[in-house]
Amino acid sequence: MGLLDSIRSVLGVRAERDATSDADPDDLFGMSTAYLTMEANLGFEPTGYAALCFGDVNSHEFAGTVSDVRSILAEGEAETGTVSRFVDDDHGYRWVVFEDDEDFEDLVTNVYFAADTFIEEGYGSRLLAAVFAFEREGQPGDWIYSFRRGTFYPFAPTPGASHERDNQVELKLQSVLDGELEIEPDKEYWYPLWPSEGRHPWE
Repeated sequence: MGLLDSIRSVLGVRAERDATSDADPDDLFGMSTAYLTMEANLGFEPTGYAALCFGDVNSHEFAGTVSDVRSILAEGEAETGTVSRFVDDDHGYRWVVFEDDEDFEDLVTNVYFAADTFIEEGYGSRLLAAVFAFEREGQPGDWIYSFRRGTFYPFAPTPGASHERDNQVELKLQSVLDGELEIEPDKEYWYPLWPSEGRHPWE
């Protein structure tokens, strides 16, 4: 099974079949307090990046929804200072990437508004994941929200290694944030979103 087939299986077709709830962007606001726990208890700090991953639809209606999302985010940029951009990855998926070094909660809010717009326009099934990036002394400790499962899970790639994960870090993140975030109980769905290059999966 190739990487593209894997991501479709875990975050797409199979996760949709095994979905436990409809996409609920309100779940994302759990990160508004969880990041404080990450900093205070574990020393992980936000990197200033978050992103929303979605599958494309070849239709004028969906293109209009994407345009609506762009407009909403552009209007909010002046107020929040959160910069957004759209990226197509190497696996056929699209990302809305957010950058804000000053206010993590603005990142959460912008991801929420983008996701909520897709859902309101009838495209909630196209949402795959939201990613919130954290680091501690060069060690990534990201949180990924699966829209198909309605749950979060940690992802801690090993720095300098090729497609290796630090399972101890992930289990520590799980233990500390359990109860504060709705964490995916089935580790089969803790799917690694590896980047083609660079630090983040949209790169």
